[in-house]
Amino acid sequence: MKMIVGLGNIGSKYAGTRHNTGFMAVEAFCEKNGIKLSQQKMDAIYGTGIVDGEKVMVVEPTTFMNESGRAVGPLMKFYKLNLDDLVVVYDDMDLHVGRIRLRNHGSAGGHNGIKSLIAHLGTDKFNRIKIGTDHPKHDSVVNYVLSKFSLEQQGPLAEALDKTVNALDEWVAGTDSQKLENEYN
Repeated sequence: MKMIVGLGNIGSKYAGTRHNTGFMAVEAFCEKNGIKLSQQKMDAIYGTGIVDGEKVMVVEPTTFMNESGRAVGPLMKFYKLNLDDLVVVYDDMDLHVGRIRLRNHGSAGGHNGIKSLIAHLGTDKFNRIKIGTDHPKHDSVVNYVLSKFSLEQQGPLAEALDKTVNALDEWVAGTDSQKLENEYN
């Protein structure tokens, strides 16, 4: 089984915000692949389905961003998944809107959701897809990530979400992580 985790903050107050880009991407993946996020377990909402012959679990932690690892770590242990079977999708201010970047390891880079995952998984060696949100120009980081994308950013965001869904489909199908990085970075 493969596990796809989207990071974000739970609740309608945060829907469509930059910090919920991970939720947006996995929800687009679910829509394309007929997976319903309708079950709950271990501080997460999730759904399962078969994609390209592979069982896939799509997860949205209900712990809020800064405690994402509290949901993902126990799920990984419960289902006895290897780190190679995990990919985490989240927002990244160091990338322009419309860009995505795939990595299979690395530091948290200041992202509290990733810090929590590293702490609960005990390693930084897991697959991730970062989706660009740009840096705030005049706003604090907190206000910026908790605000919605501008009208001008909607088109590039939609392109990034499409690229992310395609990358996830290829990852589930077994495409090598180095090949994916070369294709999408």
